[in-house]
Amino acid sequence: MTARADVLAANLDVVRRRIAAACAEAGRPEDDVSLVVVTKFFPASDVRLLADLGVTDVGENRHQEAEEKAAECADLGLRWHFIGGLQSNKAAAVAAYADVVESVDRAKLVAPLARGAHSRGHPGSEGVDVLLQVSLDPPGADHRSGADPDDLDDLARRVEEAGMLRLRGLMAVAPLGEEPDVAFARLADVRESFVRDHPEATTLSAGMSGDLEAAVRHGATHVRVGSAVLGERPTVQ
Repeated sequence: MTARADVLAANLDVVRRRIAAACAEAGRPEDDVSLVVVTKFFPASDVRLLADLGVTDVGENRHQEAEEKAAECADLGLRWHFIGGLQSNKAAAVAAYADVVESVDRAKLVAPLARGAHSRGHPGSEGVDVLLQVSLDPPGADHRSGADPDDLDDLARRVEEAGMLRLRGLMAVAPLGEEPDVAFARLADVRESFVRDHPEATTLSAGMSGDLEAAVRHGATHVRVGSAVLGERPTVQ
């Protein structure tokens, strides 16, 4: 193994142990929680090393970088998650390569996402999985990103009615300056209500390098981890 592969292998082992310990503490099976490794600003060569180490799900935040990386690593059979803020004029292009779009937070994104999903040319494509990003900001605060919880049902209905989009669940980010356990407890309540109306939408993407344990405690099925696996992000060019 190269030195970089050794570093990634060691970091992955630590993160996987953290997930396993968090699942055990919560009384959940270890395989309840999937790891999405966020490779934002890291090269495609790292993605290849991660795939060799058993990583199957990769997350990206920026469209141009994600599109190029997905094309360069198309032979690896990875599952690509788009987790960044999404512009409506880029949504169709994102849906053309992303297997999961985790940041759907407004109705304006649904039609272009559906168009992009229809355009996917590779064999066996059955569309794009969608997570609705819900804001966990306190009532009355300006939402940095994410839909208001009260708007989720209407947004879910629009996704369900769109061709080639599959509603899978919710995604959220703990607000800055708030204890993750408090934020994710709020998220668990939102999810409980949401799943009653959308029983197949059971995915919950929450938790990152610094707060994955809290997310697992409150029901996360996917955690999005970047720096704990890949190290400090390179300087943006």
